[in-house]
Amino acid sequence: MPGKPLRDVIAPGLDVLFCGINPSLVSAERGHHFARPGNRFWPAIHRAGLTPRLLKPEEDEQLLDHGLGVTNVVDRPTRTAAELSTAELRAGAVALGDLAARYRPRVLAVLGITAYRLGFDRPRAGIGLQPERVGGAATWVVPNPSGLNAHHQLPDLVRLYGQLRDAAHAG
Repeated sequence: MPGKPLRDVIAPGLDVLFCGINPSLVSAERGHHFARPGNRFWPAIHRAGLTPRLLKPEEDEQLLDHGLGVTNVVDRPTRTAAELSTAELRAGAVALGDLAARYRPRVLAVLGITAYRLGFDRPRAGIGLQPERVGGAATWVVPNPSGLNAHHQLPDLVRLYGQLRDAAHAG
């Protein structure tokens, strides 16, 4: 889409569409998702069995070869997700629903519980499969893989992303 600082890596009928909160300044500058050093997205999806090898951020287009894609709730790059307003997250949630309805991924995985709670107005949502579908897709919330998120370590991410993998392949 024109005007996006970081393009979506998306195609119709993906197994999993990962949805980050918003691009980091580093990712926006480099033009690739999860490009900030210390981000654990790439090792987590590899160790969870979603990719056959560890991809680098500059290989993000190769996600499509594995039935995966990536987008963001909010397009605006920031130093931390805490800089985003609830209004931005809510507008992004609506746009994400439209995107999921258009591309029809089997599973939509939102990478960040706080962003999901605020953006989708689900203050009590927890990690895992959500009762509501977004844009027709089964919706999961998994922890944000940013190195700034100290609440969840890589083994937690690998376990949860593995559950996502199993759900996407069970459907």
